[in-house]
Amino acid sequence: MSTNKTKPKPKTNPNAELNPRTTTYEFLGPPGALLITLGVPATTYALYFACSEAAGCPPPLALLPARFLAAVSDVQWWAGLWDTQAALAYAAWYAFCVAAWAVLPGDWVDGVQLRTGGRKKYKINAFSTFLLTLGITCGYIWRNGPGAFTFIYDHWVGLVTAALLMSVAQGLAVYLASFRPGALLALGGNSGNPIYDFYIGRELNPAIGSFDIKSFNELRPGLILWVLADVSMVCAQAARRGGFAGVTDSLWLVLAFQAWYVADGLYNEPAIFTTMDITTDGFGFMLAVGDLAWVPFVYTLQARFLVFAPVELGALRTAGVLALNLAGYYIFRAANGEKNDFRNGRNPKS
Repeated sequence: MSTNKTKPKPKTNPNAELNPRTTTYEFLGPPGALLITLGVPATTYALYFACSEAAGCPPPLALLPARFLAAVSDVQWWAGLWDTQAALAYAAWYAFCVAAWAVLPGDWVDGVQLRTGGRKKYKINAFSTFLLTLGITCGYIWRNGPGAFTFIYDHWVGLVTAALLMSVAQGLAVYLASFRPGALLALGGNSGNPIYDFYIGRELNPAIGSFDIKSFNELRPGLILWVLADVSMVCAQAARRGGFAGVTDSLWLVLAFQAWYVADGLYNEPAIFTTMDITTDGFGFMLAVGDLAWVPFVYTLQARFLVFAPVELGALRTAGVLALNLAGYYIFRAANGEKNDFRNGRNPKS
């Protein structure tokens, strides 16, 4: 008597199906990830030390190697990267942004559908945070004068250090937390190589309760600090040139254009939830250092330069710069609007 036995199906690992191993690399893999992880902080510092009132902008190229070797071999130079006042100020700024996210009212909107079939909810109040911040800042300057708001300009290096330390701390924290059971990983961040995964971001949407770390960092602490830094540059120049009437037209233009760009992004906050940063990239050191350090302390290079190297454009050149910027903004906004419509299932060309 023969019996037909059904061959048992092999057991599958649901977690492996949901979070498959990453088999391809970006940025030349772990060596490239390590190079960028070290290179971004070094470049952020270099753009200050190679473009400052003390060194000139740019300093004589022939002197750069000697100056570099003298700096990195000096213990006092390394100690000078730390500024306790700046670190406390940066921590307070980040805490203020978190508190504003929690306290200010805002609609909750759904993000795109995840691989799990669900959707994350995001609180929309970045623009309200921006307006509150500007209101407090303008009131403080109005009451105390422009000389009272030069802290960011005066403590630049210390603030850079604080932002970089925050980026490293967040990158390590979310990388370690991504190993907890049930974490949804980014398809590009689960290579098994700790250097690469720490850099690129292993978990797709790390969060503390309803507080989504990635989208919060993308819009609030770095972007708004970018504008505050520009305002500090205007105040620094005003303090040197007899008040706001002495601020150059070039610096006013930098502040206006960059503040408008930030305001536009914050006002259109829901559009960010269809971008690659949110839907595809994990949150790791790459996004943390970009959001918290690179944006506010590299994008402000023009404003910082103009504080100690003032440029008067005059009416004709100012009009030309305005026209060029407005044309560029129109292209930027129209293109991004079409991309957002398409990602949300609407054909912008129909």
